[in-house]
Amino acid sequence: MIRRRRLIYNTALLTVSSLLMSCIGMAFQVWLVGRIGSAGIGLYQLVLSVTNLLATFAISGIRFASTRLVSEELGLENPGGIRSAMRRCLGYASFFGAAAGAITGIIHVRFHVRDLLSGIIVMTGLYSVNLHIAGRANVQLFSFNTLFKNTFISGLPAAVQPYAPVILMALLTILVKLLMDAYLSTRSGFLLRATGDNPTLVASLAKDSGKVKILGLSIANALVALSGCIMCQYQRYFDISMGTGTLVLAVASVIVGTQLLRGLRFLRATTAVVLGSILYKGCVALALSFGLSPFDLKLVTAALLFVIIVAGGHRKKAKHHA
Repeated sequence: MIRRRRLIYNTALLTVSSLLMSCIGMAFQVWLVGRIGSAGIGLYQLVLSVTNLLATFAISGIRFASTRLVSEELGLENPGGIRSAMRRCLGYASFFGAAAGAITGIIHVRFHVRDLLSGIIVMTGLYSVNLHIAGRANVQLFSFNTLFKNTFISGLPAAVQPYAPVILMALLTILVKLLMDAYLSTRSGFLLRATGDNPTLVASLAKDSGKVKILGLSIANALVALSGCIMCQYQRYFDISMGTGTLVLAVASVIVGTQLLRGLRFLRATTAVVLGSILYKGCVALALSFGLSPFDLKLVTAALLFVIIVAGGHRKKAKHHA
């Protein structure tokens, strides 16, 4: 009875919060149209679509499938089946994320559609696909086992359980980083890096840079979908718009890591990005600890990125003149 009341309370709270945020967003758009006009709102919608791109890849409907599989195993009282179901869901999330990235790459490379528009086209189609798979705009996972709440985690010592999510996240991050480092050290990985730096060089080696781009997008979106699956299990609910703003965090992590840690030659690019994400979130947490209002977080992010980009530009000019 207590769990049922808690579930009803949390569901009602999330529903009211979603409705409130939707109303605020609608009011903001009405105000924005009056301020910047139709041309400006068109550009705003274009940029907003890009920010929702990663969100769409991260919410591929796998969470609803995982709740169904786990609930079936719970009904059969089969803990081993639960772990197997979660492993399959993680694999499916990575696979479908890679497929979405491949579709984006094919549209961009084979049909010569600009990369930005290719992402928007796939994002628009996947939004409806996600709704059909999930069956609704949000799904609650409070009563199901996840990577962060299961019999194994519950069996850990009481002193370790509060830190279990952090430890698990760290292990997953290190595992993915090592796999990416191993791949980027292969022939295919070198071609992928060269395509980003100098596509002409790749063409001179008699390699199809288009196929390399498709492969790169597949890998990137597989990692994004895997991250979305893990994020949903950590937050214990799925919402169709839960990944909104993730693009800003990703860009900030890359910029912070590559600009601030550029002088450390012994660090790999993947390590710099991971450390950049930690530094970025650390700066946000530090700002909040000093009493900064959560409403100002976007402003702090913009200011932080501006300072880092300008500082990096001045550093490049100084080296060039030297």
